[in-house]
Amino acid sequence: MEAILIYIAAGAFAGFVAGLLGVGGGLIIVPVLALLFQRQGVSGAVLMHLAIGTSLASIIVTSLSSMRAHHARGAVLWDVFRRLTPGIVVGALVGAAIADLMPTRALRGFFGVFELLVAAQIAFNVAAAPHRRLPGRVGMARAGMVIGAVSAVVGIGGGTLTVPFLVWCNIAIRKAVATSSAVALPIAVAGAVGFVTAGWNEAGLPDWSSGYVYWPALAAIAPASILLAPVGARFAHTIPTVTLSRIFAGFLALLGIRMLIG
Repeated sequence: MEAILIYIAAGAFAGFVAGLLGVGGGLIIVPVLALLFQRQGVSGAVLMHLAIGTSLASIIVTSLSSMRAHHARGAVLWDVFRRLTPGIVVGALVGAAIADLMPTRALRGFFGVFELLVAAQIAFNVAAAPHRRLPGRVGMARAGMVIGAVSAVVGIGGGTLTVPFLVWCNIAIRKAVATSSAVALPIAVAGAVGFVTAGWNEAGLPDWSSGYVYWPALAAIAPASILLAPVGARFAHTIPTVTLSRIFAGFLALLGIRMLIG
């Protein structure tokens, strides 16, 4: 029962943050799931893979809810979404395959470093100056592949990569966040499919798993994410988020350090 309540709390917080900051919530969900799976006695060989795959599956639900809220405000740039999506799908599938080849220790270290980098980016508002336009079809496909691959390896919706890229290309921050919430959907779908396929016959997975997706955790996280993502999206359009972003950055830094020390 305790685990279910923690799943619900993690899903609620992740959904709110997804709507508010345009990140898919995986930066929160993955370390929480990894800790819970460890306490539940899940094999260390598949622990991180299961956490990442389940996170990506949960982001499918979170992104749908957040995307709908942003679309209602006319903020999603659907042309940009369509141009990024082909590369993102390919990249996410490749990323899932790469993650399957990585041992848990390597995945944990990669995730921890990535989370610390994201925390620094958010805390110090590190961003490239918007000085260029969106690239052509090939450039957008390449950007999508990088975003999709990295996002799948760490189990996130890609907002920490998509938003800076779009802002760099002279897209207004609110539209970049809104479009990122839509882009998270193909990342999550392709990534989750890749993790289900890669882990289908893997030994050591707990009951109620489909490959590297654990359904009890997903069933608890998803409804909470649905409820809170629109709330975060509304706040994103009404309040300054500098202070909240820095608090969130500190929280991410703690999680990143926790992942690195094991």
